[in-house]
Amino acid sequence: MSGKNVLLKSFKLAGTKDGTISVSSIDEPYGKESAAVVSIGISLKGNDEEPDWKAHIPYENLDDLIASLIEAKESVSKK
Repeated sequence: MSGKNVLLKSFKLAGTKDGTISVSSIDEPYGKESAAVVSIGISLKGNDEEPDWKAHIPYENLDDLIASLIEAKESVSKK
């Protein structure tokens, strides 16, 4: 990864002692002129700089991702 990484938010990962979920914005993640992404990281040890798992979501997909997350939350709330 070569782009500028800006941490936007970090919060506790439920069910863990030290785990965190981090949300970052990465410019040019795959080299010069590659499209920016949102990076969602999971760290079991609370290290937001080097998460154990991460997903890169293109900004163009954020609305669909957010709608899906809301749908998932609502489906759990109904149970």
